Amino acid sequence: MRRSLPVEVTAPGEVEVNLYRTAQVTPRIAAQVVARHVQMGQTVKKGEQLVTLSSVAMADAQGELLVADREWARVKKLGRQVVSETRFVEAQVKRQQAYAKVLAYGMTPGQVDRLLAQGDASKATGEFALLAPQDGLVHDDDFAIGELIEPGRVLVRLTDESTLWVEAKLDPAAAEAVQLGNPARISVNGADEFRGKVIQFHHHLDEASRTLVVRIEVQNVDDALHPGQFVDVAIGTGESRPVLAVPREAMLLLQGGPAVFKLEGDDFKPQAVQAGVTRSGWTEVTAGLAEGDRVAVKGAFTLKSLALKSQIGDAD
Repeated sequence: MRRSLPVEVTAPGEVEVNLYRTAQVTPRIAAQVVARHVQMGQTVKKGEQLVTLSSVAMADAQGELLVADREWARVKKLGRQVVSETRFVEAQVKRQQAYAKVLAYGMTPGQVDRLLAQGDASKATGEFALLAPQDGLVHDDDFAIGELIEPGRVLVRLTDESTLWVEAKLDPAAAEAVQLGNPARISVNGADEFRGKVIQFHHHLDEASRTLVVRIEVQNVDDALHPGQFVDVAIGTGESRPVLAVPREAMLLLQGGPAVFKLEGDDFKPQAVQAGVTRSGWTEVTAGLAEGDRVAVKGAFTLKSLALKSQIGDAD
């Protein structure tokens, strides 16, 4: 049967994390790890505590905030009628600056407000928690209790794996047929298949392979894909070509090669064929069949079983 099958560009690919859905959690000041709240492989929600740190610089900043907050409360209570305008403004600004400082050092507004609500200078211990900035899976948690951490050191890496990237390496000439938004099929070990679309092109060739990397966004259904996996990629070009094809279910493996059961008279006989690409449930036949030939589809597997039993019987 003649079918129009979509023309695709095929290439090897590798699954990568979606960097637009990835966050690195780092301290802004030197600190010591006090407690761990998550482990690698754990799923967390936005706002969940990841690690508790303690810092001398944070303790100083917390103490300054408590003093400034107390002074501002006293001045505000007295009012502008009692204190000078300069003192009123200075107290207000110092409190705002102290509040901004602890935020800049890594506390969240909620943590700061709880500290102020306690109003106890003994609570200015310098401890603060780093929170998850997004939902995600903990990919890395490279730290230990008691470890001294420098500013900018990545302690936790979170990734939302519901959507991943696949980076496919295309021959530059083949890449010319691919456009942004083109559909893509991702297969793992020739079996599991996922759907995606082209979202970006790298603007330089890979120096080692001289290929152009195309980035594909794919929905990670049932968490079946994982960063680092090697996959096969087929990208649609929007064009199609007429071919001789049979339903995919009709194509079987017999005696180590592709075959179908072709109708000859009143019986279906095994017929070796050469198979091409499979698209949209149809497999191209490049040799072994002619247009108009009829093949078994639904009962093909049963016919294969009977043929194998017959071969075993003949061997006996």
